[in-house]
Amino acid sequence: MRKRNLRCGVIVCREAGFSDVEIDAMIAGGAAAEIAEAAKRLNELRDNWLIPPEWIDRVPEVVPEFPDRIVPQPEYAKAIKERSLTNLYNKRAKGDVQWLEDVHRTLDAAVALAYGWDDYTPDMPDEEILRRLLELNLKRAAEGR
Repeated sequence: MRKRNLRCGVIVCREAGFSDVEIDAMIAGGAAAEIAEAAKRLNELRDNWLIPPEWIDRVPEVVPEFPDRIVPQPEYAKAIKERSLTNLYNKRAKGDVQWLEDVHRTLDAAVALAYGWDDYTPDMPDEEILRRLLELNLKRAAEGR
């Protein structure tokens, strides 16, 4: 399981623009694994909010290689239909889902650490984050990456 999480962390790091050398350094320092763990936790929590396991039944698919079908229990079918990522993140914007805010802060901190931002806090202004990312992007562009 840890290897799969690490692979996910590497994919996230590549998508963020880190070079293989930088990713290797992050793996050695544990940053990629921290990002992978935080991203995995975020995904699990969101999935459990979208379709709570106690609200569904899993029915084996006819084709053995296919995943089980997820069938809502009748009393929860309407509630499940009303749940979406958009609705969840709208609730976050209103401050109604603290767990989502907390897990995003954990992921943000892991990514900031991978960038080498030892002074990062959740209160860092967006303008400062964008300034640093632009600076890094310009530096990489000048290096031909």
